[in-house]
Amino acid sequence: MELSSRKRNLVLSILFFLPVAFILVMLLSKDNYNPLDIVQKGIVELPANKDNIQLKDHITILSFLGEKPMENSTAAFNLKELVYDRSKGFKTFQVVMLLPYDAKSEAEELLKEIKSYEDLRFWHLVYMEDSDIKRVFNSLRSEVELDENLSTNMVFIVDRDLNQRGRLDDRTENEIEANKPLYSLYSYDCVEVAELKNKMAAEDMRVLFKEYRDKRKGDFDDSSQRRSKDLKQTNE
Repeated sequence: MELSSRKRNLVLSILFFLPVAFILVMLLSKDNYNPLDIVQKGIVELPANKDNIQLKDHITILSFLGEKPMENSTAAFNLKELVYDRSKGFKTFQVVMLLPYDAKSEAEELLKEIKSYEDLRFWHLVYMEDSDIKRVFNSLRSEVELDENLSTNMVFIVDRDLNQRGRLDDRTENEIEANKPLYSLYSYDCVEVAELKNKMAAEDMRVLFKEYRDKRKGDFDDSSQRRSKDLKQTNE
């Protein structure tokens, strides 16, 4: 009888403390995340433009549509559906697409197709000289080059302080355990749906938004950037 009572008390104790322990773990770990790495500092600000679109003080997805934007329509539609629609509610978020002046007519046509009946208030087309497009692009850290039309399917994340964000270590857990060579992710391929959906939208943009929410509340710990510095030194 006494043994049965002890077992019952043990079971009740476990049932009581298990949820409490789970909640404590969640509370202790909810802010324990690694901010999205700074992969390049000092991204060049946009030159003066008609709509006064700037990178500073915004969380920007920066795209280069080039002289023939309709040829990049798949990339633009993917970006809109998989990233923009999930991110447009966050304060200061924007998508900025850089194009030469000659591309204006075609770009406006593409925008109409993307827009249909939806709100694209935070989606901006910015026209500029070819040399200015190259100057902005060359300030980014990239493993790709602009093609002859000044375009690329890759898009870049620029934070409110003109820092480019990405991943200094893009290895999977299995690759890290297997001690595979380190590789990075500086930009995101808009043709690769899985990369946009699973890496950029579901993880990286979400983490960056959380960082800025925490900064507003005074909960952000800059010491977490030590990981970024260590990885960057390893990668150089």
